[in-house]
Amino acid sequence: EVQLVESGGGLVQAGGSLRLTCAASGFTFDDYAICWFRQAPGKEREGLSCISSSDGTTFYVDSVQGRFSISTDNAKNMVYLQMNSLKPEDTAVYFCGATFGPLPTTQPLKEDILNAWGRGTLVTVSS
Repeated sequence: EVQLVESGGGLVQAGGSLRLTCAASGFTFDDYAICWFRQAPGKEREGLSCISSSDGTTFYVDSVQGRFSISTDNAKNMVYLQMNSLKPEDTAVYFCGATFGPLPTTQPLKEDILNAWGRGTLVTVSS
């Protein structure tokens, strides 16, 4: 079965950094693009970034461009989200998901493009 498991969330101070990990299993990794979404309290789920597992091409929405960076370790079937210069408004549950086929490149990223989801990891950024 397709399985995605997020880890790495926690409590950080504003201005700090955190790296999230998405561990993937149960599918051919290179056939999918992997994306990160987040959902803040009381808000809609927001797409942030995607990466092509086959060639490493990336896509970012404007709100995280320059602060967040997505990457993969294909040998380990891992996807990472490096988050720098964190702000209190970044507080959210962060999810990874897999979409079959080409890299999504249109804003906003829609959650219905994903074929599988993880359960999320909570990031809390204090003032």
